[in-house]
Amino acid sequence: MSDMNAGIASSLIIKEVTGRVGCITLNRPKALNALSLDMVRDLTKALIEFQNNPQVLAVLVRGHGKESPFGHFCAGGDIRFFHQAALAGDKSLADFFTEEYALNHLIHTYTKPYIAFMDGVVMGGGMGISQGASVRIVTDKTQMAMPETHIGLFPDVGGGYFLGRCPGRIGEYLGLTGQKINGLQAIQAGLADGLIEVQRLPVLWNTLLSTPFESGEAIERWIQSQFTKLETSSFPHKAEIDQIFALSSPLEISFALAQDNSEWAQQSLTSLTKASPLMVHVVLAQIRKARNMSLADDLRMERDLVHHCFHLRERSETVEGIRALAIDKDHQPQWAHGQLADVAPTEWPAFFESPWSPETHPLRHLN
Repeated sequence: MSDMNAGIASSLIIKEVTGRVGCITLNRPKALNALSLDMVRDLTKALIEFQNNPQVLAVLVRGHGKESPFGHFCAGGDIRFFHQAALAGDKSLADFFTEEYALNHLIHTYTKPYIAFMDGVVMGGGMGISQGASVRIVTDKTQMAMPETHIGLFPDVGGGYFLGRCPGRIGEYLGLTGQKINGLQAIQAGLADGLIEVQRLPVLWNTLLSTPFESGEAIERWIQSQFTKLETSSFPHKAEIDQIFALSSPLEISFALAQDNSEWAQQSLTSLTKASPLMVHVVLAQIRKARNMSLADDLRMERDLVHHCFHLRERSETVEGIRALAIDKDHQPQWAHGQLADVAPTEWPAFFESPWSPETHPLRHLN
């Protein structure tokens, strides 16, 4: 392997300008391209470079697979790092969330077309770097979710903003249960723009690199013309979701699911029951508050929430959730509450109290 190729192989973000496009490949395939602080910083730097480069008309972003240049897009943030840093009181944990949310904002407000190839697993932080894209492409292999309630966290990275804007109550359903959806369902949920089969991606990517496009809009139009024609249909069980997940509290939602004997309702109830009871209350409030917020205000609120999630260290619900899933892997989190009914009505609102004044907030510069 040449020195240059060795450098590319060891780099967690591969960036290059080819033709009229800037290309970004997340290159941490063994970890399903989970984001580290260095990756967040490298992504931010690359996007600012491309924004200032007149040769670049649009930016393409993908996740490298174990065997090919396409694979799982991004499984989220590096939760093992979260666990270790929280217990150690490492300030780089706070930096991670501040810089990640600023990156999410940059993508949503980017001045050039930003095209996300959301193949394979797209979860958590992967949603943060794709939902602000001007073209969000899913595939026949896409597995999308915001499963944070299952690790005692909440759908962050602007999750309140984009889940709050899904049709009907799909956002509440996805945020509370953490259910996985496929590419077609992502389009139906308003979380993707079009589907392209996995086997077509390499040719499409190479065409984007080699075509002398005259504008960013021309690149967007061309990629949209490549979408697979799909029959219009609505999100599965949407009528039931809209009815049940519009109820005013997590407890009422769980009662309504328990009274519905359908397989869908029972599966949803099982997912809800495995989640942190405290964070289910927080997430329902988060999505409903964010529905009427700007993206910048939502990200500031989420920065407040994530502070409260980690500052208790050993007694943190999130630290315990990550321990059970990724550290000890016993899948038996000892949540602070046994069930939804045990959460006191005064507990979850404390998460929405900002530890900062507007002038000192770490995301005060977002607008």
